[in-house]
Amino acid sequence: MSGAITPADGAAYWLRWQVFACGALIVLPTAAAAALLPRLRRAAAPLRATDLWVPCWARLHPGWLLGYRAFALTAAVALLVRLLVTHGFSVFYFYTQWTFLLVTIYFAFATAISAHGCWVYSKKSLRKADESHGFLNVDVENRDISTPISGESKKDETIKMVSYYEQIVNEKRAGFWGRCMQIIYQTSAGATMLTDVTFWGLLVPLFYRDKFGLAMVSDGMHSLNAVFLIVDTILNNMPFPWYRMAFFVFWSCTYVTFQWLLHACGGISWWPYPFLDLSSSGAPLWYLGMAIAHIPCFFLYWLIVKAKHTHFPRMFPHAYARTS
Repeated sequence: MSGAITPADGAAYWLRWQVFACGALIVLPTAAAAALLPRLRRAAAPLRATDLWVPCWARLHPGWLLGYRAFALTAAVALLVRLLVTHGFSVFYFYTQWTFLLVTIYFAFATAISAHGCWVYSKKSLRKADESHGFLNVDVENRDISTPISGESKKDETIKMVSYYEQIVNEKRAGFWGRCMQIIYQTSAGATMLTDVTFWGLLVPLFYRDKFGLAMVSDGMHSLNAVFLIVDTILNNMPFPWYRMAFFVFWSCTYVTFQWLLHACGGISWWPYPFLDLSSSGAPLWYLGMAIAHIPCFFLYWLIVKAKHTHFPRMFPHAYARTS
C-alpha cells in the first residue's frame, strides 16, 4: 500500500502505538516464564542420565535409538546444507529454519549422548543380566518378569543386557549437557508444532495459496521436522515436564526480537510473515493470537507423549516399558 508506514520511515514507524502494544506481548510472557520457571523446576522429578539414551521398548538395544538419531541428524544436516547452498543465509529470516536448525541441534546432542551411553552400557558389569530376558523387560511399578530365561542359549543372548530396573534407584542424574538436550528437545517439540500448524493452517490457506502455492515446502521442512521428532519420541524414554514450555516462549520471543532488531537496523525491508508487520492497526491482535497459540501447540505435543504413556502399555503390555 503506497501510503503505509514502513520500517524505512524510521521513528514514525517505531513510535506507533502498535509497536508498544506488541512489545508488551513479547516482554510480559517472557518475564512470566522467567519468574515461574525456577519455582516449577524445583518441584519436578530429576532427570536420570539413562533417560537420555535408553529406549522405552523392552528388548530394544540402545544402539537402535542411536542409529535412528544418527540417521535423523544426517538427513536434517543434508536438508539444511541444500537450503543454504540454494538460498544462502537469508533462509534464517524465517522461523521455520530457526526451528529446523534447533531440531538438528537436538539430534546432534542426542546422537552424541546416545553414543556415549552405548559405550558406557557396553562397559558395565553384566552379572545380573540373566535375571530377565532382554532389556527393560518389566514394568517399573510392579517389576513383573513375565519371560523367564531358560537354557544356556538364552543366557548367552542376554549376557550383554543390563537389569535396568534393579539399578534405577542408584542411577545418577543427568549432567549439564543432558539437561540441555532435554530443554532443546522440548523447545523443538513446541516450535515444530507451532511452525507446522501455523504454516498449514494459516499461511497456506490465507496468505500463500495464490502467490507461493506449496512450492515453499518442497524441501519438506514443514513436515519432516515433526516426523523426525515424533519417531524419536516413540522410541525414547525422556520425560516431558510441562513447565519447560518456558523455553519455548523464550525461543519464539528471541526470534521476534531478532526480526525487530533486523528491521530497526535496516537489515531487511520486508516481513517474513505477514502477521509480524507492525504497520497494521490489527497487529496487536495478531501478536496476541500467536502468543496464545503457543499454549495449545506445546500441549499438543505433550498430549502425544501422554498418549504414548497411556495407550502403549495397554497395546503392547510385554514390549513397552515406561520408566519415567
